Amino acid sequence: MAKKLYVGNLPWSATAESLKEEFSKAGSVISTSIITDKMTGKSRGFGFVEMEDADADKAVNMFHGQDMGGRALTVNEARPMAERPQGQRRSF
Repeated sequence: MAKKLYVGNLPWSATAESLKEEFSKAGSVISTSIITDKMTGKSRGFGFVEMEDADADKAVNMFHGQDMGGRALTVNEARPMAERPQGQRRSF
């Protein structure tokens, strides 16, 4: 089984490749992604790492609170995305 980890407070310079390189220190990384703003394409400061269960638990213990690019990472098991109401669109 694989677990998806939420990685928050990423440095703005972080890439999916640098995230994979860092988390590989804890075990085998299946996939990584950095979430970007739809309009600007810039990082939103968080991403996800998918790893095998045992490696994921090790990664949480290893990286939560650790420094990456001058920022203390927040690492925990990702929660399912909440339902968003459909219908009305915001107008500006």
